[in-house]
Amino acid sequence: MLSRRVLAGVGLAVLLAVTATPPAAAARRAGPGVECPPGQPDCNVWDDEPGHPGDPGGGGDNGGGDSGGGGGGGVCQWGGKTIPCYDDLLGWFNNGDGCYYKLAVPQKPAEEGQQWYVQTCNGGDLGAQDTVLRDGPPPGFGAPPDPEELARRALASIKLLPALLKVAPRKNIGPGLVGLPVWMWASSSADYFGPLHASASDRGLTVSIEAKVERIVWNMGNGDTVTCTTPGTPYDPNGERAGLTSPDCGYDDGYPKAGTYRVGATTYWTVRWWTDNGVEGDPIAQTRTSGTVPVRINELQVVTR
Repeated sequence: MLSRRVLAGVGLAVLLAVTATPPAAAARRAGPGVECPPGQPDCNVWDDEPGHPGDPGGGGDNGGGDSGGGGGGGVCQWGGKTIPCYDDLLGWFNNGDGCYYKLAVPQKPAEEGQQWYVQTCNGGDLGAQDTVLRDGPPPGFGAPPDPEELARRALASIKLLPALLKVAPRKNIGPGLVGLPVWMWASSSADYFGPLHASASDRGLTVSIEAKVERIVWNMGNGDTVTCTTPGTPYDPNGERAGLTSPDCGYDDGYPKAGTYRVGATTYWTVRWWTDNGVEGDPIAQTRTSGTVPVRINELQVVTR
């Protein structure tokens, strides 16, 4: 019987590295069969070859290897978009009618208890501004800055990118084989894995955020998933683990049967936030999904004499 290490030298799964990119570049670089997730119509495909796992000392050049964009949520929304609950020019926003309100200066004559407000409706459209008389302030008027809204505003200022995926071996090596381990890893740079930092301020309150990936879940295309809490270890054909399983992020038992599979991954970001006076809020969860590519797995053919 052939040993697992010898079998590993025959070859592993075929995979391309995937991430999002602007549409024009995607049209040039995304090859046939590439499938991007819903709502993410463009993705890049990389094809680099780190060598055959199981072939110690073997060759292989170490080739290189958006939907991103955070934000969303908040407590003030209009027309499907999150907007500031307070604006220096317009005043405070009222979710009930979609208008900003600010005390008019100077005040025109009014009955006791009434006040004139400058009303800017349509979510702050300056073309729909008027002066109105009210018996009392509108809902939300005079409210202090909402720290979670500031946290989400800070989140909207940075991009959380989908993982740039890599798997050994690569496209030009040939199809993988049933039962052999697969190595998976992603770029460990801050752009793809964190931590990323940002802050936002309003009327003397500053909120800071830190965003980082807590886990990456690989979908192997056959109903199996592999969860990794690190970016994974790049495969080194000359390393001490050449031909063995990945130490921290791999599909160790390989595919149980031959076929063509679509493989992708989802990164799970956690955004922690806190105010400059020491108050920490509930974390904000975000996900980014990479595109998928076809992977061909063949049966292992053993020749006997």
